Amino acid sequence: MRLVVGLRNPGPEYEGTRHNVGAEVVSAVAAGNEVSLRRAKRSVRADVAELHIEGAGAVLAVPRVFMNESGQVVAPLLRYYGADPAELLVVHDDIDLPFAKLRVAIGRGAGGHNGVRSIIGSLRGEAFWRLKVGVGRPPGRQDPADFVLRRFGKVERPRIDEAITRAVGIVERFVADGGEVARQVAGLSNKG
Repeated sequence: MRLVVGLRNPGPEYEGTRHNVGAEVVSAVAAGNEVSLRRAKRSVRADVAELHIEGAGAVLAVPRVFMNESGQVVAPLLRYYGADPAELLVVHDDIDLPFAKLRVAIGRGAGGHNGVRSIIGSLRGEAFWRLKVGVGRPPGRQDPADFVLRRFGKVERPRIDEAITRAVGIVERFVADGGEVARQVAGLSNKG
């Protein structure tokens, strides 16, 4: 069983922000596969959905906690579903990646991302997959923490929506074929 987690901050004030693009991707995967994210059972603070692609099963999850507490959700999800960290894909924003570019990687530390840092801490390791969505660099001297809490501009939104569509395909390949195939698809998706 693979696990795909889209990071976010909960609440309407954060919808459409750069920091929530990971949750947007996971929600789009759910919608495209006609499954609904629903509150998880027991003490897991997330919305989840199970899906199957080409005979492979996965759980999609969107935490119900703030970004900096993501590890408090991911570790219990892995335990509950009996998934291994090597079968985990965390989808998140990345300010160091060019705008609307996608990258799949495994390991490599937190890169300054507090949600990823929280997950590394809770799992006591970084050997899990990440799908990074480039959200651009802060202009001038703007604090990156403030920048990622801003919504995408009118010119940016169509490009990020197109990136989300490409990211859905990458997540589906991860579910069906694993991380290495997803990494190859991500590399190809950035061309053209």
